[in-house]
Amino acid sequence: MTHQVHAFEPPERFVAGTVGPPGERTFFLQARGGGRLVSVALEKVQVSLLAEKLEELLTEAQRRFGVQLPEAVTSVGDNDPLDTPVDEEFRVGTLGLAFDVDTATVVIEAIAAGEAETEVELGGDEDEDDDDEDDEEPDEDLDRLRVRLTPEATREFIERARRVVNAGRPPCPLCGQPLDPAGHLCPRHNGYHR
Repeated sequence: MTHQVHAFEPPERFVAGTVGPPGERTFFLQARGGGRLVSVALEKVQVSLLAEKLEELLTEAQRRFGVQLPEAVTSVGDNDPLDTPVDEEFRVGTLGLAFDVDTATVVIEAIAAGEAETEVELGGDEDEDDDDEDDEEPDEDLDRLRVRLTPEATREFIERARRVVNAGRPPCPLCGQPLDPAGHLCPRHNGYHR
């Protein structure tokens, strides 16, 4: 079975974003470049973990390889919505991360969920050169989105991803579950509306 690799090395734009109202949002990674636009769907937890692991990857690259990192981004320059049309190429099952020492770039690979895949994974060899990453992968026949980002672009992606994740419904102050506009059945109130 043939698979399609959507490679953007580097992309003109690579962002995390959502479609839909809070509580019903669908999360996407979207890459644009060379006249192409690719959007892949994933879960909120995957976006959150991706931002967290990218930050760890940058810190480790600085520690092990002496990579000069830009200052942490405090504001996102790209607050624009996702480019349209948002056509889902595939649903992400696995996310892989690598740091290419030769080019001092971060490689992010979003791999389609397989037929039997049911769990959310975040994998990859941090701080490794990505030239041999396809050698032993069991999911080599799955579609994938691959982007290569500078440390600066990675920091911008991290900040935007965190804002997208946190832009949903506010948490209940008692139980931490998301609050709907009409309230919710809080377990701390024995199921009574608050």
